[in-house]
Amino acid sequence: MVNRGYSAYANTKANTASPGELILMLYDGAIRFGNLAMDAIEKKEIEKAHINIVKIENIIKEFQASLDFKYPVAKEFNNVYTYLLQRLIEANMKKDNEIMEEIMGHLRTMRDTWKEVMKLSKQEKKVV
Repeated sequence: MVNRGYSAYANTKANTASPGELILMLYDGAIRFGNLAMDAIEKKEIEKAHINIVKIENIIKEFQASLDFKYPVAKEFNNVYTYLLQRLIEANMKKDNEIMEEIMGHLRTMRDTWKEVMKLSKQEKKVV
């Protein structure tokens, strides 16, 4: 019952979120799955680690698919996403938390930067 309530809440939150908030939710999800994968690696829960690393890969692929290459920065983001995917594959094959820590650092930095962009964007809208 509690799980269904949370699921309904999460669906409503996703359906009513702005595009910027959706990106933030994806970053948060990737970080959450990364933490679960790292915990599973520590506990030698190979399948659980694999499942959660694949979830991160899917989020990164979604980010890649949404890039608009008419903006030059898209190529740079694509390069970062490609690198993260390569490292995720390596971390998954080796079940290596050191690689996962590197990936998590990148994801946290990107998430925090995105939060700051959203905050600045809201401040600019208030000024106008």
